[in-house]
Amino acid sequence: MGRGRVQLKRIENKISRQVTFSKRRSGLLKKAHEISVLCDAEVALIVFSTKGKLFEYSTDSSMERILERYERYSLSERQLLSSDPDQQANWSMDYPKLTARIEVLQRNLRHFVGEDLDPLSLRELQNLEQQLDTALKRIRTRKNQLMHESISELQKKEKTLVEQNNTLAKKVKEKEKAEQNNRAQWEQPNIGQNSNAYVVPPPPPPPPLLLPSLTIGGNFGGRAVEEEDGTEARPSPNTLMPPWLLRHVNE
Repeated sequence: MGRGRVQLKRIENKISRQVTFSKRRSGLLKKAHEISVLCDAEVALIVFSTKGKLFEYSTDSSMERILERYERYSLSERQLLSSDPDQQANWSMDYPKLTARIEVLQRNLRHFVGEDLDPLSLRELQNLEQQLDTALKRIRTRKNQLMHESISELQKKEKTLVEQNNTLAKKVKEKEKAEQNNRAQWEQPNIGQNSNAYVVPPPPPPPPLLLPSLTIGGNFGGRAVEEEDGTEARPSPNTLMPPWLLRHVNE
């Protein structure tokens, strides 16, 4: 199914209009180059953007040469038309009208910029003020429209940037979480190996408890053994044998 015919009208969106201008300008320059190469024709193309930027294309011969040729051709055409008496009579009749019209337009232009206001009457000044108010309203309306369009475009860009920022932040968090999990998995085997390598040895067994031995058959006389200094040694209070047993042993 073929594509329907596109209706030609002014594009209201400023950005879309600029994009379309760029695409169509490139295509136009390309077509001009193709027709100059394929058909060996001299082509001069001049395009001015809405901002007054110039785009031009010319064949191997310079732009000035092609424009001079165009002027010569236009002059010859005008001379041929001026030779027609009827056409010349019509131009002679239209000339005063056009001259008067130009004078009126120039005077109105001076009035709009605030010049030559002395000859104007009160009613004419009121009409001029009303025209200026109407023009200002239109200018402000157009300005507000452009401002709203710019704000809408900026809001769309802001929304897109916020979504991209949220997406990037989410990816960063997921990456950090994955790195933490990998680090934890890598540290667990190392902790197990270190715990096996550094086992605390068990404490040594306590020494055996030494109890005093009971010696039977020693010198248990009623009189204590004399020390080297000649004093009598008292019986040890820690003796485990009762006195009655000692008497029987001595007897």
